Formats: sequence, structure tokens, C-alpha cells
Amino acid sequence: MRTGQIKAITSHLPAAVLTSDALAELYPGWTAEKIVEKTGVRERRIAAADETATDLGEAAARKLIDETGVDPATIDFLIFCTQTPDYPLPGNANLLHHRLGLRRECGSFDYAIGCAGYVYGLALVEGLIASGSAERVLLITCDTYSKLIHPMDRSVRTLFGDAATATLIEADDQSERTLGPFIFGTDGAGAKNLIVPVGGARAPRPLVAAEPEADRFGNMRGPENLFMDGAEVLAFALKTVPAAAAQLMARTGRGMDDYDLVVLHQASALLLDRLQRKLGVDDDRFVRRLEYCGNTVSSTIPLALEPYAPPSGQPRRCLLIGFGVGYSWAAGEILI
Repeated sequence: MRTGQIKAITSHLPAAVLTSDALAELYPGWTAEKIVEKTGVRERRIAAADETATDLGEAAARKLIDETGVDPATIDFLIFCTQTPDYPLPGNANLLHHRLGLRRECGSFDYAIGCAGYVYGLALVEGLIASGSAERVLLITCDTYSKLIHPMDRSVRTLFGDAATATLIEADDQSERTLGPFIFGTDGAGAKNLIVPVGGARAPRPLVAAEPEADRFGNMRGPENLFMDGAEVLAFALKTVPAAAAQLMARTGRGMDDYDLVVLHQASALLLDRLQRKLGVDDDRFVRRLEYCGNTVSSTIPLALEPYAPPSGQPRRCLLIGFGVGYSWAAGEILI
């Protein structure tokens, strides 16, 4: 069976560190301990003012190329997942294609889907490989949400960090699929609950930015800043993630105990705790990587997978579920 196989995963975190101790000094009544308890995050990495998703993605890609020795001229496709592109156009994939010196016959494109992005990306890659359109694909994820957040909005600033990952996937002939199957879902009615209202074609950025206002909890933000209704997003995830897991397992014929690793989007410690209990997964198989990088949107799942990526030893069967902005979600099974 012709299938895609993950050969390597690398990551790059920006240099600047924003600690929960530093945030506690800004937000009266919130200690560092309270922030860590609510979010599970002690440190977040923050992109510099002149550092973009393409810059971070390039660093992750170059690290992968250096560590694997892969020849960039042999890459057939470059896919870049981001909701914080450098420009309205062209896409980050085109910019990174040039920076890495990939050949003209290499396809490239961006897609913007946020927290479910890595699982969507793996499915896209599997389609390219299964159809014979590509043999070797480089999948990049990077979101710099820190650039969308008002510094006095503790509801989101305590959660999110910036990061990039690069995943190398190659065609292989195996007795069973190593990428997939996948299931997907969308509920656009939830779009208003995780949104940046201004800055696109529907509501262009004004010449003079609107003054930020405080919500009833004291969080400051303007229409050009990220807004998240945490209670609604929490309710969506608690309902959707177990259902997505059940849908995928109905397709595969497997149960939760058949997976060596369960890797969910690393939204927050509170949500991960509740989902772990709902799914009935023990600590040894439930992967977390949140404490020292924060919620990095499309990069959370590959960051969590990175320590287990080849050449880490015995292959593991993994259940992946991404969910969030949109609302959108995706679940998939991989062997890594």
C-alpha cells in the first residue's frame, strides 16, 4: 500500500520568553501560581516585532534539513499552515520556497485552519502521496498569535505562545497505512467565539485604530485583537473531541486502549485534564507539551509528537485530534 510516512519532526521557538511570573505583575489578583493552575503554562515563547511566521518556519525547516541531511532539491511539495501570514498575498509557502532554494517544479500553498491544522495537513499530504502527485513533502506549521493579542487581555495572553514546526513525510510501500484514516468536522456557527473581527475584507483595518475597551472581566482588547469566548470554546471541545474519537475508532475498529499515544491539541491544562478523563486515557499514553511553550495553535500537536518522531525507536500507533477556531476539528491515526 502506497502511504505517507513521517520521517522527522523539528521545531523552532522564538528566543523571547514570557513567564507567568512576569504576567502576574501585570494582572492584579492573578498570581503566577493561579495562571499556571488555570492554563498549565509557565512560559511562552514570543516572536520579536520584526519576526514573522515565515521566519520561524524557515528556522524549523532548516533545522530539519540539517538534522536529516535531506536534499531540498528532492522535495516535491511545501505546505504551510498559518493564520498569521506575512502578507495578504503572496502566501508564506511561496516565500519559504524561495528562501529554502526549492526547485521550480515543487508545488507550494498555504492553508489557514488553526488548531486542527496539523491533522488536516497530514491528510492533505497523504492525498498527494496516494495519488502519485508527490514523493516527499515538507509540512510547516506556524502561528504568531502574540501579534494579535492586546497585552492587557489576560484571557488569551496567559494561554498563547508562538512556535513553528517542520515535518518531513515521504512515500513508502507498507502493508498498512501509516497516515490515516482521518475524519473531519466543521461548525461555522462557532466562528464568532474565536475571532479577530477587524483586518480582513469584511471589516478592513481603519486608518486610525479603534481604542481598546475593557470587557466585564477587565480584559482589554480592540476589534483588531484576538477575542475568545473561553466558556463556549470549552463546551464545544468537551462535546466534539470524544465524539470525533468515537467516529474515528468506529472506522478503524480499534478502541482507545489500542493506541500507544493519544495527542490532542494542547489548548490548556484545564481542558486537557477534562478530556483525558472523558476519553479514559492513562497518564503514560496521554501526551502533554504545554508548560514551557503555551498553546501554539497549529503547532501544538507536532510539538507534542516531536520527542517520539523517527528515529526514536519502536513505532507507535497514535491517535491525533485537533480542534478549535472555526469551529473546525479533525482526528486521525498515524504510525510514527
